[in-house]
Amino acid sequence: MSVVVFGAGGRVGRAVVAEAVSRGLAVTAVVRTPERHADLAAPGVELVAGDAGDPDSVARTGAGHAVAVAALYRADVAAAEFYRTTTSALVTGLQGADVPRLVTVGVATTLAVAPGVLVHDGPEFPSEYRAFSLGHQAALEVLSGAPRRLDWVVVTPPMDLGHDGVRTGRYRIGGPVLPEGGGHISHADLAIAVVDEAERPAHHRTQVAVWA
Repeated sequence: MSVVVFGAGGRVGRAVVAEAVSRGLAVTAVVRTPERHADLAAPGVELVAGDAGDPDSVARTGAGHAVAVAALYRADVAAAEFYRTTTSALVTGLQGADVPRLVTVGVATTLAVAPGVLVHDGPEFPSEYRAFSLGHQAALEVLSGAPRRLDWVVVTPPMDLGHDGVRTGRYRIGGPVLPEGGGHISHADLAIAVVDEAERPAHHRTQVAVWA
């Protein structure tokens, strides 16, 4: 099985690449500047230059793969613009490349704390983080409007992500609701959940929460 990972140079992207390689999957690691991430090139990994915001680049780098993973982040572009643009490009490009499955990594602030109330809607939510969360919400809206032939899932870790770094090999998964107490998970265990959804799709065209 082959998987293309967009955003492979980030902490989550690197964990996903490592997990996929450990299972014997063939990985194409897509980054904007390969020379900055030369250490990713290893047995089982092809490191390539690509732009997740360009549908033609997505189609070119995604061609021939069974599934795509996106773990994207940029601090130098407004979140609403970045996530809407990249998600639209992924939807268009992956369809053009006949890649049927997309697994993306979300953010906990888009999970529900009550029916119809998301974390970022709460009165105590810090205003300085709202724009970033709304960017992820925009990505969800793009995915929801994607043609049915693209199967997707947004795997959403809790806000306490990666602090211990331990790979336990276990995680819990549920609907798009913030886990009780907020939850936590390591990058390595989040990567297990992401690659599980890539290898053995269990959730379709929806957002899920994962936590340890």
